[in-house]
Amino acid sequence: MNYSELSPMQLDALKEVSNIGAGNAATALSQLINKKVDMTVPAVNIIPFETLFSEISDEKLAVGVIVRVLGDTPGNILFVFERETAMEIVESLTGKKDDELTEIGSSVLCEIGNIISSSYMNAIAKLTNLVMLPSVPAVTYDMLGAMLSTIFIESGQYDDNVLDLETVFLQDKTKNINGHFYYIPVPGSLEKILNSLGVN
Repeated sequence: MNYSELSPMQLDALKEVSNIGAGNAATALSQLINKKVDMTVPAVNIIPFETLFSEISDEKLAVGVIVRVLGDTPGNILFVFERETAMEIVESLTGKKDDELTEIGSSVLCEIGNIISSSYMNAIAKLTNLVMLPSVPAVTYDMLGAMLSTIFIESGQYDDNVLDLETVFLQDKTKNINGHFYYIPVPGSLEKILNSLGVN
């Protein structure tokens, strides 16, 4: 599928699917950190591949949790925090303040990523009647552009344009917790989602 040729109806369907999935994920995150969490309306981003590489050197380091999506619609989920946000979340859940991300901190973030991505996948699976299963999460510490480009390549998206479904999580509506959630399907998965919704 050429992502640049997606119709307005297909884009709206993907936004709605992502909205439902991200809503579940926001609820799970809110319960986990015991704070109110809102989210932006999910965006369907179609990005020129070369843009990712041109922006890599300009970005700050971030903490990412990667979960591979298995089942009917393979792909990758990437949940990204700015470093300061990641450390604050770890501190709030462990009661321990560290200057660097420790093994315990990484385990905490892995569990958060697991719960959030599972909530997202369960919502989409229920809506589409497709099987979506999470892999064991992994934590990475890198620049966002580097994380995304690596995942796009791993997802087999080699075209001029790549696609992701992005949501920004907001805490208390005013303080941005800088949580970015990306679902990056492998070629073929998007068609299955759209077909299951009757939009093809």
